Amino acid sequence: MHVYNRVGKIMTKDLTSGSPLKVILLFSLPLVLGNLFQQFYALADTIIVGRFCGSTSAINFMINGFVIGVCNGFAIPIAQLFGARDYKDLRRHVANAAWLCMAASVVLTISTVALTRPMMQLMQTPDDIIDGAVIYIGWIFAGIPFIFLYNMVAAIMRALGDSKTPLYFLILTSALNIGLDLLFIVPFHFGVLGAALATDISQVISGVLSFIYLRRKFDVLKMEKDDLAFSKKASIRLLGIGVPMGLQCSITAIGSVIMQWAVNVLGSTAVAAVTAASKVSMFVCCPFDAMGATMATYGGQNIGARKLDRIDKGIKSCIIIGAVYSVIVLAGLYLFSDVVALLFVDAGEVEILANTKQFLVANSLFYFPLALVNIVRFMIQGLGYSKFAIIAGVCEMAARSFVGFCLVPVFGYAAVCFANPIAWVAADLFLLPAYRHVMGRLRRLLGRNNQNGDAVTAS
Repeated sequence: MHVYNRVGKIMTKDLTSGSPLKVILLFSLPLVLGNLFQQFYALADTIIVGRFCGSTSAINFMINGFVIGVCNGFAIPIAQLFGARDYKDLRRHVANAAWLCMAASVVLTISTVALTRPMMQLMQTPDDIIDGAVIYIGWIFAGIPFIFLYNMVAAIMRALGDSKTPLYFLILTSALNIGLDLLFIVPFHFGVLGAALATDISQVISGVLSFIYLRRKFDVLKMEKDDLAFSKKASIRLLGIGVPMGLQCSITAIGSVIMQWAVNVLGSTAVAAVTAASKVSMFVCCPFDAMGATMATYGGQNIGARKLDRIDKGIKSCIIIGAVYSVIVLAGLYLFSDVVALLFVDAGEVEILANTKQFLVANSLFYFPLALVNIVRFMIQGLGYSKFAIIAGVCEMAARSFVGFCLVPVFGYAAVCFANPIAWVAADLFLLPAYRHVMGRLRRLLGRNNQNGDAVTAS
């Protein structure tokens, strides 16, 4: 079912009806394309200012991951209210999400910009690049308000069932960023400052344009004066879901930082192999990320509509998709990983190529557990139980820390290859029982609330 605005264009999509498999595939496809486009942009940015990006990537991922997680978390109650057809409360939550994002962006921008150099020193950034790294990441942090703006708008659009429009704005952002990178660095010779300014300017333009589009095209979000008022109840609900999702992203990043330290200890050959393999993995894992984002919206809308059976059918359909894709990727990487690695490694680097293939094959053997991590975790978050995301993130962080501190010193590079798989399995050992617990709890709540005529909410 679609919801039409006054000019007859489809602006929102109802995920609570139709074939779950078909709905999930159609909704996730633009997300896959968007993730792929992001990876192409990230690769281009790495080529342009590679050494500064490399030295700042971990801390950048930690902060940006928190922002994106918070925005996606704020969108979950909006998806739930859209599924419940409670448009008045939906608008109230959108407005309060905006107030909270503005407040958080001010605090986060001031604190990160002020602490940029201490953070780079803590990361033991080499002396010969620390000044450039501080300039680059400092200006990136200065654009945090617009990172909030774009990601919040995109998350709201997805919550309302529109996964295509965020893709268009993502393409615009990436194209602007690459174009401005080349403009500022080649003819203007701005260097690393130019790369950072290109990112900030493209985010400003994309964020503002996407916000204008959201206001004009989504009739369900046409605000009245009382919709804009601060609501303590709505804010508590938003923070209760958004903050845990943001923290989960940051906690997961800590485990990655520890593993990076462990790889660095093994020397430049190991570092080069993991770097090349990680670039390949980022591309092939884009569909897993899209499955997770799809489940968050799907779960949110369907719990709002009180369709628990449809939630079970949806997660089973998505798991089938994840299993099929995992087998395809495993076969592809097993047969062609050395060919793919040549995109990032010189053919003469025989040892690096062999290590890259070992990493890719070892990880691809466990891509189905990775699919489960994304599908189940985001479904649980979409149902409103985002605190479980922190526990799952802690499981991943603990597993990677154990590998980095205990197994890598004993088994060397072989342990590095299995760090991600061990982390994924550890998260699944928590998430699968957690999903059964959540669904059982919701069935009990639904039974009680049906008697009282109340809505289903997580607590």
